[in-house]
Amino acid sequence: MDLSKQALLVVDVQSSFHVPDAIVAGITELTRKVPTIATVERHNEAVTPFLGQLGWTPSANDKCLVPADKVFIKHGYLPPKAAIDYLKDLTVDRVLVCGIQADTCCLAAGFMLFDAGLRPTLLKWLSVGSSLDRSATLGAKLWKHHFGCVLSEPSELQI
Repeated sequence: MDLSKQALLVVDVQSSFHVPDAIVAGITELTRKVPTIATVERHNEAVTPFLGQLGWTPSANDKCLVPADKVFIKHGYLPPKAAIDYLKDLTVDRVLVCGIQADTCCLAAGFMLFDAGLRPTLLKWLSVGSSLDRSATLGAKLWKHHFGCVLSEPSELQI
């Protein structure tokens, strides 16, 4: 598929989460080729009870570790509606998704993209899973089951 008809959603690639350097570099390279937006998870206990319910919080002031045309701040697992609306306004054929927690935050983004008709596609080699499976294999299996579109290596992008 022509990259000009696609956009990239980078989920929570930020310093609060351990992101391997190779993934940051790979995402950065792709951002030069396709319109890119990113989400950054920030802590606000009044909005999402990370500390009260999970005993952990992301930073209250993290920044995105990769270049993006637009960065959206989120609180919780879902991307903000404004991010989905922004992608819809780009009139792309599909949205490539990568980032942190392929089996939670990326998956949550996938559901919102799917429901918006934006054909989500996970880039497994540029994603990290949660502490249950850092390899992102669980997330890729869930993604394949729910959305059908997972790319496992860069050559599948057909750049």
